[in-house]
Amino acid sequence: MKKLICAGLLLLLTPLAQAAVTDKDLVDDAKTPDNVLTQGMGYDLKRYSPLNKINRETVKRLVPVWSYSMNDDRGQESQPLVVDGVMYVTDHKSTVAINATTGRQVWKHTIQYPPETPRIVCCGILNRGAAVYGDKLYRTTLDASVIALDLKTGAEVWRANAIDWKRGYSMTMPPLIANGVVVTGVSGAEFGIRGFLDGWDPETGRQVWRTYTVPGPGEKGNETWIEDQWAYGGGSTWLIGSYDPQLDLMYWGVGNPSSWNVLRRKGDNLYTCSVIAMRPKTGEIVWHYQFSPNDPYDYDGNNEMVLADLNVDGKPRKVLMHADRNGYFYVIDRTNGQLLRANPFVKKITWADGIDMKTGRPIDSAATKKMRTTGEAVELWPHLLGGKNWMPMSYNPGTGLVYANTLNFGFNYKPVDQSYEQGVFWAGVDLAQKPVPPDGPLGFFKAIDPLTGKSRWEVPLDMPNWAGTLTTAGGLVFTGNLYGEFLAYDASTGKKLWSFQTGSGVIGQPVTWTMNGKQYISVLSGTGGAYVIFSGDPRLASVPKGGSVWTFALK
Repeated sequence: MKKLICAGLLLLLTPLAQAAVTDKDLVDDAKTPDNVLTQGMGYDLKRYSPLNKINRETVKRLVPVWSYSMNDDRGQESQPLVVDGVMYVTDHKSTVAINATTGRQVWKHTIQYPPETPRIVCCGILNRGAAVYGDKLYRTTLDASVIALDLKTGAEVWRANAIDWKRGYSMTMPPLIANGVVVTGVSGAEFGIRGFLDGWDPETGRQVWRTYTVPGPGEKGNETWIEDQWAYGGGSTWLIGSYDPQLDLMYWGVGNPSSWNVLRRKGDNLYTCSVIAMRPKTGEIVWHYQFSPNDPYDYDGNNEMVLADLNVDGKPRKVLMHADRNGYFYVIDRTNGQLLRANPFVKKITWADGIDMKTGRPIDSAATKKMRTTGEAVELWPHLLGGKNWMPMSYNPGTGLVYANTLNFGFNYKPVDQSYEQGVFWAGVDLAQKPVPPDGPLGFFKAIDPLTGKSRWEVPLDMPNWAGTLTTAGGLVFTGNLYGEFLAYDASTGKKLWSFQTGSGVIGQPVTWTMNGKQYISVLSGTGGAYVIFSGDPRLASVPKGGSVWTFALK
């Protein structure tokens, strides 16, 4: 009996056997629920699972099976990965490997930062997840480096610095592995950086290519900038892109221009506030579409690019879907960049009167025209945090609906004269202006028809949700709120079916997976994010900090 007990303990403490993650494994991730190998649970970022053991009828039996402490009181926006029974999770300073069914730590790697590093980050000291390929895990760091770790041991294999973080650059996004290349972006548009994407050799960490999102002299698009403004023009790439292996194209969102004051910044300012379609082997830009040319309002363009095949005007089209911070829901032909739909998905938009479907350009409202002409303060909707911020939406092919957490408040925009200074927050607007509250809730959890932008159903929120969403073939959609609840809703009706209090605000990205035929659901808990940092909402004072990973299964 003692021998059996010792053998059992040894099995629990020994890392599980793992095979190298191949290109085919990554391509097939959405169809292989035993593992979660990519951000978004598939290159298409649908965040949809064909699993259905946890469903409308059984979800009431969902209970926690383990919880793991990240030992971190910063915001927890990371998405877990699962490889052959081991879960991998990141925060801003740590990478942990956890036995996925017991919750026991397999290994932990900790980053040692210079003391001053965190002060350079705009909107939360955090990390949104990792990538796996071969026998390595890849992640980014706040001081603008990329690290490769051994999957089995956590030992550091290589480290490559992308750029000097003291110039305003940082990294919080997960890498994307596409066609054998590790692709990373950067944060920092609020500090006047010049944004870019990098391609890295996964074995050695050698830089394969760099593509700037703000083109310099002699590069296509530089004519959309005046004088030398391209050199500190913004265009950060702080969220992961999607990838179509058949077309061999990545689709990456590009962020806001710097500063937000358009009285000092003329032109369309490519490729800020755009989606760019790129070749992962070379970094070549194949096509682009710009959501908000000459953006004054920090509407950005980074929100996820979800890939799907839809019937549009009676024809099957390969599309990407994008809910932009500017309040419009875009459907674009991902083969060539043709705009197919651009409809409001929020209740109030005052910065534009619509999108011209012939040119693809927004039609400036009277308020925006006034601001551009006079520089006077104007009330704009949506707020600079957007109609939807970073929190990833999901798409369920069964219902044909997109599930997203949206925002519902405005702001007063007033440009101010602020000179660029390296490494200093450079907004160029009066940040003392208070948000304009709505006549109603501050946000909605919505099921959106992607071709019309209209809501099939919506759940009003007295405080906005800052978590991602997950939808399944079990007829469910999962998300979390800043009060700490992890929640399950009926994907067809929006009826709340289940909830669990995690102990801190949920701003993570839920995933579901199987082990030995049993379905699990995992999410990170740990309050933070832009709303928590900037809103001053007094209700947040009663929400404890603290990072943890929760995993649930049916009892």
